[in-house]
Amino acid sequence: MNRSLLVLGFCFTVLQNLNAQEVEGRPITTGVPFLAIAADARAAGMGDQGVATRPDAYAQQWNPAKYAFIEKQQGVGFNYTPYLSQIVDDIFLGQITYFNRINDRSAFAGSLRYFSLGDIESIQSSNPSQAELENPLILSPNEFTLDVSYALRLGDRFSMAVAGRYLRSNLKLQINDEDASAASSIGVDIAGFYQSEEISYDDFNGRWRAGFNISNIGPKIKYDEAGQENFIPTNMRLGGGFDFILDAYNVIGVGLEFNKLLVPSPQDFNGDGVIDGSDTEEYQAIGFFEGMFQSFGDAPNGLSEEIKEVTWSLGAEYKYDNAFALRAGYFNESDLKGARKFATLGLGFRYSAIDIDVSYLFSTTQVRNPLENTLRFGITFNFGNEYIEY
Repeated sequence: MNRSLLVLGFCFTVLQNLNAQEVEGRPITTGVPFLAIAADARAAGMGDQGVATRPDAYAQQWNPAKYAFIEKQQGVGFNYTPYLSQIVDDIFLGQITYFNRINDRSAFAGSLRYFSLGDIESIQSSNPSQAELENPLILSPNEFTLDVSYALRLGDRFSMAVAGRYLRSNLKLQINDEDASAASSIGVDIAGFYQSEEISYDDFNGRWRAGFNISNIGPKIKYDEAGQENFIPTNMRLGGGFDFILDAYNVIGVGLEFNKLLVPSPQDFNGDGVIDGSDTEEYQAIGFFEGMFQSFGDAPNGLSEEIKEVTWSLGAEYKYDNAFALRAGYFNESDLKGARKFATLGLGFRYSAIDIDVSYLFSTTQVRNPLENTLRFGITFNFGNEYIEY
């Protein structure tokens, strides 16, 4: 699809405001915000949560420590998420993930996430000729990450993992021989996962889960020497869940998850009573590591605003005989910090060694979500031996 550069500007604005919709408040913005999008359909169907859910192929984004408890020896998964699908048809987020459980106690995984902003039609001359109009320069801005992780069980019921990530953002456009080199950075994740034994209660059995993941710990990203540096979306994710094991065929899992960006809040550094571009220089001087710790106590209105920087989600999954799954979830963000509020639905099917997942999102607020009324798709191929964890 061919479009003018104005469309790119619009798309870039939407991305920069993924965690900061156009509402009155003090949202926190970051570079490469596509990292905050749920890339797999299963997690998306449960309100964008996955830090403490049952292990699956897509734990790489949510909590790679879960791979040490995954049941399959190996697997490869593919996910596709249309973006701004109500406006254009060639902007999308794709993900490929591979995992390998080496033995009873350890596993490794790798993934590629690719965000395409489609094809942009560029006319470089103010008075283009007919030939230039018929053969415009086609640009394809994109962003991607490459991840690798290693998970190790430190006990029968607890595991930890570390992940490394390379980020590349190619959004500058090659126009009039301008230097349009891509920006890049690196990030590290530190994660942990706990899963209890099956516990017998009066009318059912149950299993507890808990997890954490501090993701994208790394330097700021910068497009050129003259431009400003942007924090990457360093994030702390905490969650817990419980499985109601009703019988050998029916299981209902519920979960609650909290997220907080470990990025400094915008500040009124010059004391003029307004938080705006005049405070940029002081904000830019904050280092990424310093900013992680500062983010816990720098909200302008103190603790009450700091709490508003925490998003939460509720999710549930009903599984029948490990062959069919029905999912639902709800995600909430404070109006002051972005106002993302949406509900999700999802379905899952397993046939032999193949898992198929679908999810759907709809906003519950007047602020439109870029993924509004969007279907996300995923397919996973499992192979190798099976580990008995349940």
